[in-house]
Amino acid sequence: MRLKGKVAIVTGAGTGIGEAIAHKFSREGALLLLAGLPGDPVQDVAAAIVAAGGKAEAFLGDLSEEDQARECVEAAIRRYGRIEVLVNNAGIFIANAETDEYRIEDFDRTIRANNRTAFLMTKFAIPHLHKTRGNILFTGSEAGINGSANFTPYGASKAFLHAFAKGVALEQAKYGVRANCVCPGAIDTAWTRGPGGPLSSEIQQTIDGMVPLGRRGTPEEMANIFAFLASDEASYITGALLLADGGVTPAKGPMGQFVPDELRRAPAATLPLRHSHDGLRGKQVFHAK
Repeated sequence: MRLKGKVAIVTGAGTGIGEAIAHKFSREGALLLLAGLPGDPVQDVAAAIVAAGGKAEAFLGDLSEEDQARECVEAAIRRYGRIEVLVNNAGIFIANAETDEYRIEDFDRTIRANNRTAFLMTKFAIPHLHKTRGNILFTGSEAGINGSANFTPYGASKAFLHAFAKGVALEQAKYGVRANCVCPGAIDTAWTRGPGGPLSSEIQQTIDGMVPLGRRGTPEEMANIFAFLASDEASYITGALLLADGGVTPAKGPMGQFVPDELRRAPAATLPLRHSHDGLRGKQVFHAK
């Protein structure tokens, strides 16, 4: 119960890593305001948490819109009276094309969802986090460190979050507010597995071999990291980029090909996740011909 009694807003909480963070935080005792787009299964996640004895309320809206981001923060204050943790997890990965073929509308959608949302939520939450000496977490990516061919704006949007998180950490330290960024690699969600996503089936089949640990990460593994960073156990960590990419960043080749099958298995799941692969449902994905 390392987050017992702490009020947390989790954006992008309906699917993938966000759903896992919501369940993990609830198990650790947090009181939750779960945010997502109207078409995302946020209410289902909140209902599952409440049914298991936790406390969660859903907020549906486009957090890249100023009024809706402000309203999301105010909804948490109305419900719980305070905020200790903001998890800026909302984001999209919706196009695969070389830069000259990358559609401008997809670039704009990516920047709005990945950067403007995080900026607005951070801006409106900070005054409340001053009162609780709370902390802010961001979902970055190894693509923000290494770059990403064929979806260059996605990697760039994550690099913005890395720099933004570090800047916020430096700026807000004098108020007792921490800020950190988790940087996942390939995680087993709709973004990396299954039809209709931004990666072709051929690329999907090569991912595990590119990861030194020989497999994709799981949403639950990412949620465990967020829970630690949100807790008082991480009280001396701020301005950090925590890589959770299975060793992709320092790797010099497809090292995962040499991992024996018995070591490729993910840890047994403990969270009751239902939407790990629903993150692209109802969303337009573009592939260059």
